[in-house]
Amino acid sequence: MKNHQEDDPLKKLPPILRKGLDRNLCVCNEVPKKDVIDAIVNGATSVEAVRAQTYASDGIGCCKQQVERLIECLCAPDADET
Repeated sequence: MKNHQEDDPLKKLPPILRKGLDRNLCVCNEVPKKDVIDAIVNGATSVEAVRAQTYASDGIGCCKQQVERLIECLCAPDADET
């Protein structure tokens, strides 16, 4: 059964991470934050999987920490499931 978190994955993110969704998270490859979030929501649970789908962090890797944080937030179990 789906819950509200699955309906809107952005609700799992802290407010600061919900900002700038249309801005490039990966500047090297011009990958918007929303594309990285979509990849994670669709099953990319590692930086390597996000990279394979979006090319984010395939340049100098300066966005790797941001990708890791999004994975951590979006892949965390829901509070009502624990």
